Amino acid sequence: MTTDEKQEMLASLEQGRAALLIALEGVSSEMSVQLPGPGKWSILQCVEHLALAEDYLFGQISDAVPSETPLFYPQREAAIRLRGPDRSTRIESPEQAIPCGRFTRLPDALQHFLASRERSIYFVANCLDDLRSRLTSHPLLGKVNCYETLLLIAAHPLRHIQQIQEIKAGLC
Repeated sequence: MTTDEKQEMLASLEQGRAALLIALEGVSSEMSVQLPGPGKWSILQCVEHLALAEDYLFGQISDAVPSETPLFYPQREAAIRLRGPDRSTRIESPEQAIPCGRFTRLPDALQHFLASRERSIYFVANCLDDLRSRLTSHPLLGKVNCYETLLLIAAHPLRHIQQIQEIKAGLC
């Protein structure tokens, strides 16, 4: 990861955190658990999903294996940046990140996400590794490098912030 890439990644991670906090402003305890429709997640479930996904993906980075040959796919990195936040195509959550009722209160789910995001930011700020030379897997994409995994972590909240905004608009 170059210095510029590191700064861009840190900015993206911080942007996602800040945007989520803004999206959750004014969400009451009652509103957070309301289901917007059959088969749809509540705001609390969206935040739980974000926390679970961040933990899972960060765990994948922690367990990554070194590769002698870096995997560098600029087109895939660009696609993650572009499509990660895009809700125009519905994507089923991998089993590892399906909300399971771990949190009963929005502040608890949010605090867990924020702690996980802080861990991700700390990792990037202190990372000296060539993340494109560390390989892991993603439940939907298959084999990926750790830089791509960080791009997914950074983009993921933006997708669900849109979902939270849609839920809020439907409940008001």
